Amino acid sequence: MAPIDTRIFLTGATGYLGGSVLSRLIEHPTYEHTEIWVLIRPSKEGKIPAFRSLGVKTVLGTYDDLDLLEDQAAHADIVFACADADNLPGAQAILKGMRKKHERTGVQPLLIHTSGTGEQGYPLYKVKGVPNEPSGVLIDDAKGLHSTDIIYDDMNPDQIHSLPPTQPHRNVDLAVLKADRDHDIKSYIILPSTVYSHAKTKLVALGVQNPRSIQIPMLIHAGLLKGQGGVVGKGENIWPNVHIDDVSDLFVVVYENALSGRAAHGREGFYFGENGEHKMYDVSKAIAQALYELGKGRSPEPEPFTQEDYEHFGRRNLEYLGTNSRCRGRRGRLLGWKPKYTTEDMFKGIKFEAEYVIQHEEA
Repeated sequence: MAPIDTRIFLTGATGYLGGSVLSRLIEHPTYEHTEIWVLIRPSKEGKIPAFRSLGVKTVLGTYDDLDLLEDQAAHADIVFACADADNLPGAQAILKGMRKKHERTGVQPLLIHTSGTGEQGYPLYKVKGVPNEPSGVLIDDAKGLHSTDIIYDDMNPDQIHSLPPTQPHRNVDLAVLKADRDHDIKSYIILPSTVYSHAKTKLVALGVQNPRSIQIPMLIHAGLLKGQGGVVGKGENIWPNVHIDDVSDLFVVVYENALSGRAAHGREGFYFGENGEHKMYDVSKAIAQALYELGKGRSPEPEPFTQEDYEHFGRRNLEYLGTNSRCRGRRGRLLGWKPKYTTEDMFKGIKFEAEYVIQHEEA
């Protein structure tokens, strides 16, 4: 057996994004010399043998088990935080453990932290069988009535740091940045946008990873409850998007360049995951068309959600679908990230998503 050079601690291993990142790490050339530990909720204890079959070590707990998080982080060279991006006590426990690692070894451990431009834990809505994942630091309160000309650029740290601490995730991001500024860690914050498509990984094949995203299935489910594909306001708001495989690749690119010392960290270490934009009206129209073709809608044209729909589905959920979140991910591309999938690919998959939601959520 090859000697172990690096220990990784990863949270969110059974989630859509965290599981996809873990699958990439298992397939990575560095895995031969790496020991990976993942946090598994007690309710998922039955999935432990599947992780062991891949050589991944597990520890039972949640983000509320602060001593456990601190201890795992204190023994890790690298932490991938891919869950619960709004849990400040959990993040602080991880940072405390990483500080202990630095004090003991004199080497700054690496934290690859998942935040979000807008999509990932904000909504109260929960896809059946899918835990909410890491909402978005860039979102506004447009309610679908207008777009925005504000486009955040990850090569412009002054613009990013103008965001108020009241934005979703921002308090956690600021704690991470302080730890980097204090030289306890080197931090790399990755912000996925609208992540789409089903994950097709070893972990999904083993039945231990959620294969589905949140935003598009949420809008489909809202349409099913309405009996018609709907739109928030006028659907004028704009979002970026990224395929699950492409954003997983971004994590790997940042990981590789963090190991080599090429990746910027701390204040300059923000990496947006996006490869195109869409207007939410166009997504709503594609969903309305799909539901109509599948016999679940009255019309192929989306209808505005009514006050009754807001009360039925949850006002916060629908208003979330009416926010703007615009960005440009240039920093990852400069390190070699080459996303392959486009907005057109996202639209091509919407009918499949509708079929999947109907099959699994009406069962």
